Amino acid sequence: MTDMMTAPRRELLPSPRPGTVRGRAHARRLTRNLLVALLVVVEVTPLLWLVLSSFKTQSEFVNDPAWALPGKWDLQNYADAWTSGNVGLHISNSLLATVPSLVFIIVLGTAAGFALEVMVWRGRHQVLLVFLLGIMVPSQMILLPLFRVYFQSGLSGTMWPLIITYTAVGLPLTVFMMATYFRAVPREIFEAATLDGASMLTAFWRIGFPVVRNAVFTVALVQFFFIWNDLLVSLTFTTDDSLRTVQVGLLNFTGQYGETAYGPLFAAISINVVGALVLYLLINQRIIKGLTAGAVKG
Repeated sequence: MTDMMTAPRRELLPSPRPGTVRGRAHARRLTRNLLVALLVVVEVTPLLWLVLSSFKTQSEFVNDPAWALPGKWDLQNYADAWTSGNVGLHISNSLLATVPSLVFIIVLGTAAGFALEVMVWRGRHQVLLVFLLGIMVPSQMILLPLFRVYFQSGLSGTMWPLIITYTAVGLPLTVFMMATYFRAVPREIFEAATLDGASMLTAFWRIGFPVVRNAVFTVALVQFFFIWNDLLVSLTFTTDDSLRTVQVGLLNFTGQYGETAYGPLFAAISINVVGALVLYLLINQRIIKGLTAGAVKG
């Protein structure tokens, strides 16, 4: 009876020594730092090679190895890219196509996300499903019908085909993302605004839109890079050379017989890439806040 009531003796495992624990933590920290350093090298090396190559002459591109440094630091390639390649005109055209498209995408997409998640009405789930189906439609399938519509309506030769197409293509993903962000906002905020006499439009502009402003920055940046880096849509609808965007304008550096002016071409690409990188670094913190906002359910 005494043996049955006696608790079995447990063998005490020896606790790890403090030096061993510190050694394991140091090894994990060292491994993480090495991985981060490797990732930085992988990301920075192509960008550095691109910028350095933009200073090379045509003969250095043809005769020297690809990893060779330029013989002299001359800004002539950038001058040629800006004047002969019309990079300034192409950047302004890209801005004329990108900024209005972003305004339409953000305003319409945020309003649709608000209506689908905050407002209660019959059939909203089916409408959200329609927007999700729109994400699955490849943009290549609609280019030929849209080209015919724009030509018959007299919009060819303007920026409107690009603006309308970019808005239509970017809206489904924007509506889905904004609906996800509004799902994380507590409903008590909008209920309190309604009790205070605010209309639905006032609740959207003064409460809903400011609450998800970090998410708006994130969605805007995603759509900005999609529109800015687009080649297929812009190449299809820009029938006039004066309307070419940045990506289409890079085709100007190929000669009549297929010869490529590598120096001005790399200079134009560097202007494009470095400008986009600076924009990303300026709003990096808002992007991180926007990405984490939709992951927390209110």
